[in-house]
Amino acid sequence: MAEPKTKPTDASVAEFLATAEPAGRREDGFALRELFDRVTGTDAVMWGPSIVGYGVHHYRSAAGTEGDWMVVGFSPRKASMSLYGLQLPGADPIIERLGKVKRGAGCLYVGRLSGIDEHALESLVDFAWVHTRG
Repeated sequence: MAEPKTKPTDASVAEFLATAEPAGRREDGFALRELFDRVTGTDAVMWGPSIVGYGVHHYRSAAGTEGDWMVVGFSPRKASMSLYGLQLPGADPIIERLGKVKRGAGCLYVGRLSGIDEHALESLVDFAWVHTRG
């Protein structure tokens, strides 16, 4: 089985967030770090070159692949903010409260944090953190 390309690194989360473009994405990145730090009670870790992640859990897919992945995380991509680990069974009512988000196969896409309900996001991160860690 191939080695996963995205795994924890020793890169600086603060340095990565400071380079996010455009400036609004950078601001939202630092705000998300504060929210995720507070909710998870743990420190952020860079996963690969562009994902800020929290915690680690081992997964096994229906196809039989397995590996380690962050419990929750985000990436301030140029087009939108990607939020990872939040689409779990039972999370739909909280996701609906977020407001304007797009669902991807493995993440939620958000334009600006000012366009979503941050209290709902906090609840969603907490839900995912608790349920994924078991």
